Amino acid sequence: MLGYRGTGKSVIAKIISDELGRKLYRVDDLIVQAAGKPIPEIVKQQGWSGFRKLECEVVSRVTGEAQDSVIDCGGGVVLDDNNMTLLKREGRCVLLTASLSAIIRRIKKDRNRPGLKEGLSFEEEQKQILADRHEKYQSSADFICDTTSQRPGETAHEIIAFFKKQGWVK
Repeated sequence: MLGYRGTGKSVIAKIISDELGRKLYRVDDLIVQAAGKPIPEIVKQQGWSGFRKLECEVVSRVTGEAQDSVIDCGGGVVLDDNNMTLLKREGRCVLLTASLSAIIRRIKKDRNRPGLKEGLSFEEEQKQILADRHEKYQSSADFICDTTSQRPGETAHEIIAFFKKQGWVK
């Protein structure tokens, strides 16, 4: 499951894993577990480059053991080409999108999401990061769902229906 912050990756991945009876891997949770500290603390101490290094290690490990599972990736996983090579080789990538206003509304008060760029307002940061990552998100996706006005269950069922139609799940 790929997508920017606030697109619903964690909630939708959980619904899909439950409905399909598949193991769920949450990359951000595994990073926190490996580091022994929350993401804001990792970023404060090691910077985003340190966080991304941990992310790559977790993606490598998870894709090696994640047969018939659901992987809930952090929003920046697409920034590393090796991550995407591993994820695409081992499975299918679903991109969740949402309007900028929906994303801002969903994440504005979440203090567990450290800033990604210095010197920008919260809104400008989200707009710029989305624009910067747009091409990587689009080129990585096997299927794209816009979550702006759908409930998580509706999106999960749309994804499952698509996967069944493709013969990727029964």
